[in-house]
Amino acid sequence: MTEERIQKILARAGFGSRRASEVLIADGRVRVNGVLVVLGAKADAEKDKITVDGQPIPNSAPTGIYIALNKPRFVLSDNLPDDSRKTVFDLVPVSGQLFVVGRLDFESEGLILLTNDGEMANRLTHPRYGHEKEYRVLVAKRPDDEQLEIWRRGVVLEDGHRTSPAEVRIESSAGKGAWLRIIMHEGRKRQIREICMQIGLPVVRILRIRIGTLQLGGLKPGEWRDLMPLEVRGLKAEVVGTDKQGAVRPRPVARSGKKYFPKSQPGASTDKKYSPKTRPAAGTVTRKPKPRTGFESDKKYPAKPQSNTRTKK
Repeated sequence: MTEERIQKILARAGFGSRRASEVLIADGRVRVNGVLVVLGAKADAEKDKITVDGQPIPNSAPTGIYIALNKPRFVLSDNLPDDSRKTVFDLVPVSGQLFVVGRLDFESEGLILLTNDGEMANRLTHPRYGHEKEYRVLVAKRPDDEQLEIWRRGVVLEDGHRTSPAEVRIESSAGKGAWLRIIMHEGRKRQIREICMQIGLPVVRILRIRIGTLQLGGLKPGEWRDLMPLEVRGLKAEVVGTDKQGAVRPRPVARSGKKYFPKSQPGASTDKKYSPKTRPAAGTVTRKPKPRTGFESDKKYPAKPQSNTRTKK
């Protein structure tokens, strides 16, 4: 096995995400063959002895735990110190450290993923990957076209952050209100509630129904189930490709109906004059043709009269 960055090995061994593993290294708690390591160091998990706080890490990765939970209202998405309220961990009696993918606020409900796969948790929660999250939102009054368009373009929140473009449509009427279907590529804390407050839509209920390729399905509030292998593979396939350092590379995110290409990727050229197929070769000199303003040349050099008969010299 080739050498890898140590934080990647620790994440695979169940010590948390890569970021959490980097903190262990920065705090001086990780050694390789008895030598203290620094960020960026590499090791061979099969040959080198890697310890955390003096204890060797397991030789094999822990068995993967992937759980879909329908979080009810008035349940916390994570443990908070000195808070006696019920959490999602009280609903899922599974031992070991679990990461929460897709935290929801106290009053919201719907799909949450619990896993001990720190690498997957990092990929699904990091904003740079832009994974889709889908919601059904009940508002107390029917929104007009202007409110929907503002939400679709992006809303400036109280802290100055402008939300990314989102897909927003009316799904059905509900008395004086309406059910909305929302697809977002980011998930800031209480984002939907704050957007609705900014554009004047009172929120009654927020229900998440999808994270990436994972669907809520028929789970009732408080119910949970283990993911099927096909669902796990689908989530892992959410991120496409890797960069030169082996890190996962995010795929382009659609923005306002147009495909977004980072400048480092093909298709990002800002040259509007030439497309890649019509661009002139290097060293080619191009000249603009002189415009014709009339038939001056015909006036200056009149054509000779032509005869249909030939003459001999």
